[in-house]
Amino acid sequence: MHSDPIADYLTRLRNAIKAHHRVVEIPASKIKKELTKVLYEKGYIQSYKFDDSSVQGTIKIALKYDPATKQSAIVKLERVSKPGLRKYVHLDEMPRVLNGYGVAILSTSKGVITDKEAKGLNVGGEVLCYVY
Repeated sequence: MHSDPIADYLTRLRNAIKAHHRVVEIPASKIKKELTKVLYEKGYIQSYKFDDSSVQGTIKIALKYDPATKQSAIVKLERVSKPGLRKYVHLDEMPRVLNGYGVAILSTSKGVITDKEAKGLNVGGEVLCYVY
């Protein structure tokens, strides 16, 4: 049993990138599916597939690498809000990740979205992670 499923998700992605795997398989949950969709929309992963054949289901993620340099599209995944210390931000305090080049993924009342989308929708929320 994992106490922090989002940290487990990010760690599995991080480990797969370091080992230069093409595909990583992760146990599914609603929030992990939403995180995967955001990573795909922002171009950090090549593709994903939800497999709901078992009770919990799995997420298969095809990682994205530069064909010339073999460098991953994801340089760093950083967990911000933890179960022991939640990090909530108001619209005015929205974080800038890598001076606007990175993405902060938030859990808001409008769903799991990026920091730029949250500014557009005029909402704040819990900062789940930084990706760049």
